[in-house]
Amino acid sequence: MRTSEAPGAFLRACALAVAGATALAVATGGSGSVHRVLAALAGPPLAALLVAAVVAHRRLLVPTVVTAVLLLATAAAPGAAHLALAIPAFAAAVVLAVLAWRGEPVAAGAWRDYVTLTKPRIMTLLLLTGLCGAAVGAHGRPSLTLLATTFFGLGLACGGAAALNHVLDRDIDKLMGPRTAARPVASGRITAPRALEFGLALSAASFTLLASEANLLTAVLALVGNLFYVVVYTGYLKRRGPENIVLGGVAGAVPPLVGYAAATGSVAVPALWLFAIVCLWTPPHFWALAILLREHYARAQVPMLPVVRGESVTLRRIVVYTVVLVAATIVPVATGTFGALYLVAALLLGGLFLALSVRLLRAPSRKGAAGLFHYSLLYLALLFVAAALDPLL
Repeated sequence: MRTSEAPGAFLRACALAVAGATALAVATGGSGSVHRVLAALAGPPLAALLVAAVVAHRRLLVPTVVTAVLLLATAAAPGAAHLALAIPAFAAAVVLAVLAWRGEPVAAGAWRDYVTLTKPRIMTLLLLTGLCGAAVGAHGRPSLTLLATTFFGLGLACGGAAALNHVLDRDIDKLMGPRTAARPVASGRITAPRALEFGLALSAASFTLLASEANLLTAVLALVGNLFYVVVYTGYLKRRGPENIVLGGVAGAVPPLVGYAAATGSVAVPALWLFAIVCLWTPPHFWALAILLREHYARAQVPMLPVVRGESVTLRRIVVYTVVLVAATIVPVATGTFGALYLVAALLLGGLFLALSVRLLRAPSRKGAAGLFHYSLLYLALLFVAAALDPLL
């Protein structure tokens, strides 16, 4: 992008948030829990500004770094030095906010495209697993406040990660057929810097909401999932080799941890089992889709398993992973983590998953791969609902 282009509304909102939080911290004095919380609220949007400055708005890099250094120095300084540094820190935050309004305006894009950036269909299942994780942590009786915090905080994190995925994958999206080529960034309806700002702003808002309304562990877990999906999977694993989704599935397994941590403030055995189930579920789920999109991935030179090793190897891997998945879903019952309702669901849903996998191996077809892919979505949703309801029996 040209260095003279102005940041968009979402990055400007981050700059205002930094200035506003800093102003409120100064107004509340130099000590007390309220003061510390207000000062900490400047952190997430400032981090978003720093990343955006490094990647897309270099003219904001120096004022962002100066503001960050002054805020950190203020936080570390004792007594009179703390108060003395607070004023220049606030002034730097105000200057940063003013500079965020300067530059040549760029079209923002349609609101529908911003909704598309969040990948709402994918987000639906992530939110469900997160809410079920919260329900498991609350022993089947989560409060409305807990569910709302988990829903909105996790939704912001997932939407932010998805938007950043659009930015990093815009080159291969153009090559994978009309469906992905029509995505907002790949098609040019939204510029990459605007999508970047949107994704960073959502991620910062997620951390702020979860840290303030749930607990710091919940916010950190959501951020780790975000970073793993964007940096590790999208930025590295996806283009490196056919085992990409095996490790990449970790990102999709984080929401249950987020929900459980929001309910309990910790990560215990039940949450780890939910995490493991999603990790094991991801490869057969995604490989079924990769079979359907094999030609598209090949065209974009993305080394998914069906492209590199062929369909027959992929189908055998699907069966093997499904067997391991079904076995793993039963173990938590043996250890006393889940009970009868969950066991019945795991056996019935897992049995059908395995039957569909074996049938596809014996008689490969696009229809069978599509059926397995769509059933895998239903499988995970119903299994997690059973886990959430199980404590009520």
